[in-house]
Amino acid sequence: MASRSSDVHIFYYAWYGTPGKDGAFHGWNVDAETRDGRRISYIGDQDIASTFYPAFGCYSSNDPEMLKIHMSQLAAAQVGVLCISWWGRDSYADKAVPGILDAAREAGLRVDFLIEPFEGRTPAAAGDAIRHIMEKYGSHRAFYRTDRFGEKPMFYVRDSSLHAPDQWGEILLPAGSNTIRKTPHDALVIGMWDGPDDGDALRAAGFDGFFTYFGSHGSTYGSTMENWPHMSQFAWDNGMLFIPTLSPGYDDTRIRPWNTRAVRDRDSGEYYRETLRRALAAGTPFLSISSFNGWHEGTQIEPAVPKQIAGYTYDNYRSNNVGIYLDLTKQIVRAFSR
Repeated sequence: MASRSSDVHIFYYAWYGTPGKDGAFHGWNVDAETRDGRRISYIGDQDIASTFYPAFGCYSSNDPEMLKIHMSQLAAAQVGVLCISWWGRDSYADKAVPGILDAAREAGLRVDFLIEPFEGRTPAAAGDAIRHIMEKYGSHRAFYRTDRFGEKPMFYVRDSSLHAPDQWGEILLPAGSNTIRKTPHDALVIGMWDGPDDGDALRAAGFDGFFTYFGSHGSTYGSTMENWPHMSQFAWDNGMLFIPTLSPGYDDTRIRPWNTRAVRDRDSGEYYRETLRRALAAGTPFLSISSFNGWHEGTQIEPAVPKQIAGYTYDNYRSNNVGIYLDLTKQIVRAFSR
């Protein structure tokens, strides 16, 4: 079980903050805009940028006690690796990394990184980010490496299609001018399959594999589950890794009111189970899950509670068990481990 749970990676967001811990709200108080230009502001506390409300209320990603709770929940759900959404060195999310690593170590978990499209992120900057992360955090006991591919760490790269394959090739191909290959910073680098032709681009760029990321089935070619068998076969034929992304549902209409077509109802966990069935049928050596605490887009498995404020009623899990999606995640890991 332990060896398979380390092949299940869940995206974890470290951009949350509270006045008590961080001097102000972070993450909970996002400003949004409607398509007709009207501004929507969420102040945090009771009124947050999410269609769901967390069981622990607004919390800080820098709170050691909250991190301890999160890691214990993930350990109970038998997920082996949390993947930190990382927005560049010295970013707010980077500030939380040491505490997350320490809490993960205590819970017996491992940590890898999702390199987001931070300001100024080019392929060269992404290569520098990989080097920086490995040098700064690589010696920590919680830093993830997989022994299935030569003791290498793994990095996910969000929105990799923003740059051309030849630019990525400079860091990911052995002959690239700034390559990480066969250096102390070599790693498994996983790009994002978004559009229908991304497979050839990811292969040409030198990515070791690809993930699908989005929790809204059908919103992109990569997130469309009917395409997963083809994508899995493409990976097999080209010596790459196919890592589909499971999700319990999707609803970002609190911050994107116009995006109702992307909403995917949780259906009391059935949507989550269906993403697993499709992933298992397609065949995959790893699973990714979006997400532990992606409250903005309603993909979280973290416990949520019913709540009503003036002018808004938060959605809820429609279950007496606020931890239902932690329990379902445990079932998913067990099914993947068989």
